[in-house]
Amino acid sequence: MPDPLNAAAEAKPADPLPPDPRPGAGANLLFLREEQIRVTQEMLFFAYRDITAAADAILADLNLGRAHHRALLFIGRNPGISVGDLLAILQITKQSLARVLTPLIAAGYVRQESGLSDRRQRLLFLTDQGNALERGLFERQRERLVAAYREAGGQAVEGFRRVLRGIMNEAARNYIAHGEATSGRGQRAGAPRDDPGRGKT
Repeated sequence: MPDPLNAAAEAKPADPLPPDPRPGAGANLLFLREEQIRVTQEMLFFAYRDITAAADAILADLNLGRAHHRALLFIGRNPGISVGDLLAILQITKQSLARVLTPLIAAGYVRQESGLSDRRQRLLFLTDQGNALERGLFERQRERLVAAYREAGGQAVEGFRRVLRGIMNEAARNYIAHGEATSGRGQRAGAPRDDPGRGKT
């Protein structure tokens, strides 16, 4: 199976999803008018703004920001993830990631270990303190998501997930599929490793 994390670095445009076999799916295309697309664009912005704001107060008290939250999320979801794989997910430079990881390690939220097969490889884990922080941030955002899901109903939630998958590129969809296939209990069983041809970090 191709490594979804390595493929993320290619940043390919999202591939179309297979046609929905359900009767009537996509029959009403009024939502494809430019004005409706622009409204959706605005809604995505406001949704992101408000879901991230739910955790901002906790982060601010710790002199941390949203970039630190993203790192905590993906390290927590993929214990033992390599620095290279985390870079592929976050799509930031090594220098930017160093600025994020340094305070998290110094504050005792993240620890790093050398790889077993390659001592140059750095693997990242949340400490107990880091797990507690990530859980607290998740609970803040969970409240907002659960309320929205309950109001919308199961069919709308599935449609929403289909739309999100359609916006993602193939590498991101593969990452989500990998996580759903390996674990339905919170943390993934493990992140795919770097391709042997890549430089180890």
